[in-house]
Amino acid sequence: MLELRNIDLTADPLAARYVKEEIVDVEFARQAGDLISLEGPNRYQVGDALITGSTGSRWSVSRDRFDAKYEALPPTRMGDDGRYAARPVPVLARQINEAFSAERSAGGDRLQGKAGDWLLQYGPGDFGVAGQERFARIYRKLV
Repeated sequence: MLELRNIDLTADPLAARYVKEEIVDVEFARQAGDLISLEGPNRYQVGDALITGSTGSRWSVSRDRFDAKYEALPPTRMGDDGRYAARPVPVLARQINEAFSAERSAGGDRLQGKAGDWLLQYGPGDFGVAGQERFARIYRKLV
């Protein structure tokens, strides 16, 4: 398995910019814990967002990152459990053609990808993994 370290997709000629287009269901954590996503463990703290995506995938997002990446859909108010839409924030993405692993964030959870899955870079040291089918359904390439 390819173990990705010191990743920076900004310098990768095979990476491109994409935007997520998805409506999700959100609960805010009332206690710290772990959520196991398809790609691996997601540790979360009180107040972090526990997200269920339109494809049934589940993951967590820290509260400070969540507020910048999602907006509440009426009648949900920002910060309440309910439905949210992804803001059109560009991410860098690259398809990886062999099984791989990558840290979700510096010193964070290690995520696993299968051959053909996509590595996402939200910002410096901040990563995710999306399966081929989910990526094709949720992400749109920026031109």
